[in-house]
Amino acid sequence: MANEAADRREVTILVFSTETISDPGIDFAGSSHLHYSPSALVISVPCSSGIRPEWILHALEEGFDGVFIAADGTDCAYVPDCTRRTGDLFGRAQTLLREHGQDPRRVKMAAVCSVCAESFVKHMNEFENDLQALNGKEGDRVAGS
Repeated sequence: MANEAADRREVTILVFSTETISDPGIDFAGSSHLHYSPSALVISVPCSSGIRPEWILHALEEGFDGVFIAADGTDCAYVPDCTRRTGDLFGRAQTLLREHGQDPRRVKMAAVCSVCAESFVKHMNEFENDLQALNGKEGDRVAGS
């Protein structure tokens, strides 16, 4: 069991977060000392519907194990149909990943509100476990990273 833990490397997750909605929730997780992967890198964007599927593909091609979209949901202040737009881009991203030989399970999306620290941490920990399992099934990805 100890050797299994030693063989597992830390996964790297790129998090797209939104400035006014999910950033405060993620900050709250940190200031509350809630644990999630320290190798998560958070990039703020104004609105989750503005994320480009190509950015997700690029992150995976450059070595990130997964990309998490902390979506605005219905709280978006920029566009009234943010939830639909973000859902559409998520679908396009999964299609793009398949077309480029990437596993679409390496991208995850969930609405994260400004006080959703525990929810964010739960999503991140589950995603980290999922990525660890994917990495175990894709030995060449682990060795090549």
